[in-house]
Amino acid sequence: MPPSSQTTRSRILDAAYKLFRRQGYSRVSIDEIALAARLTKKTLYYHFESKDALLAAVLETQSELALAAFRTFSDTLRGSPIAIADALFEGLKVWSDTPRWAGSGFTRLVIELADLPGHPARQIARRHKAELERLFSELLVKAGAASPKETAREIWLLSEGAISLILVHGDRGYAAAAARAARKLIAAGLKHGNAARGSKTVNATAV
Repeated sequence: MPPSSQTTRSRILDAAYKLFRRQGYSRVSIDEIALAARLTKKTLYYHFESKDALLAAVLETQSELALAAFRTFSDTLRGSPIAIADALFEGLKVWSDTPRWAGSGFTRLVIELADLPGHPARQIARRHKAELERLFSELLVKAGAASPKETAREIWLLSEGAISLILVHGDRGYAAAAARAARKLIAAGLKHGNAARGSKTVNATAV
């Protein structure tokens, strides 16, 4: 793709992302996106055949950026599983305090497209969320968490719930509440793991 064409495409994606995130998918028209990108509607359709195709491209681009940002963030996480979970929810607390915060764009768009299960944007969002969960699971493996895959899913569930309730109530205290719940989950998993190992030791001694 020629540099000028790539620049135009990037302008469209940037304008569409800002509008979709601020107003939602259904409330934004192609005319508004073209105006925000300072282009004609004809030029926009030259690059993207439909609004659905544009949304899919927006999410693909944002997924790459968000995953890169999460990897950078995860590189700073050290210590026990509880310390990692605390850092995750502290990050959520800081993130949710940014101006005009609107939570997870992927989650909001999937909810908006709930009656369109085959929409490409939903497939991209599903893949994006699964990759975030997998990356978090890898962190817990390195930290020595019990049942890291299961624990990662439970903590990610707490994270998504906290994001939704912060949006509903405007109360960042839900990040701290989710952190407390995560600590209990991790502690219970460690206790169960230690008990299971102790039982195996007793059985082996008896044999």
